[in-house]
Amino acid sequence: MTDRAPAVLEAPDSSADGVLKRLSGTQQMFRGPGTACRSSRSFVKNAILAKISPQDLMAIGEFLEPIVLKERMVLQEPKRHLDHVYFVEAGLVSLRIAAAGSILEVAVIGYRGAIGASLLVGSHISTHQAVVLLPGSAHRIRIQDLRRLMDERPEIRKQLSRYDQALALHCAQTGLCGVRHGREKRLASWLCLASDAVDAHTLPVTHEYLSSVLGLRRAGVTETLSQFEEQGSIRKRRGVLEIDDRESLEQRACGCFKLISGTYASSESVISAEGD
Repeated sequence: MTDRAPAVLEAPDSSADGVLKRLSGTQQMFRGPGTACRSSRSFVKNAILAKISPQDLMAIGEFLEPIVLKERMVLQEPKRHLDHVYFVEAGLVSLRIAAAGSILEVAVIGYRGAIGASLLVGSHISTHQAVVLLPGSAHRIRIQDLRRLMDERPEIRKQLSRYDQALALHCAQTGLCGVRHGREKRLASWLCLASDAVDAHTLPVTHEYLSSVLGLRRAGVTETLSQFEEQGSIRKRRGVLEIDDRESLEQRACGCFKLISGTYASSESVISAEGD
């Protein structure tokens, strides 16, 4: 896995329908702009979209476009206008600060989140870079269309606002974690958060990547991961980490993991309760 990404967003793959169908394992809900919602919200994996009412989902579905997320695809660049918001269905996106040839990851975003949601209030200028770490799929919508829908349908605005608050805490807590906590706790937290974001125990990431985005020495990352493996928490294969004992890994993580995970869960549960 490399930390270098193309300078521009790649065009949607023409096989998006097939990829989305394989990833969802069921009938697609959206075929692209101008197509109404054809089925129940249970066919949507993205947690934000899945929680809104069928009526609001049908309204937003008119403007959603399926897109394949390819590894290293750049969805957002700092100091540039953003045209779309991306509701992630599958895969993992790294949200990071990039400056002077270095990067520092502040959050990982999977099916529970969206890229660009924080830009819906105020300027279209982004402050972070968002790069696809693990390939997958998403539904994207033009910012101007989503702004209008948010004005017309308060529930959509409310859900995006709650998600944005949770993401803001995630980014802030990551910064604090980098200053206050040691290598072992930070690595364990990252593995748990990434696993939750993709809802899987297999993470195709390298020691080099973890060293880069966490600002840690590669030798130290390798040493700590070897300790995790000796303790039975993970298994290492070439370019892949498999979590074997999630409970053990959580015990090694710092309190930041529970705080961040709990904030996302709380946001989703409040949304669900209000929608019922």
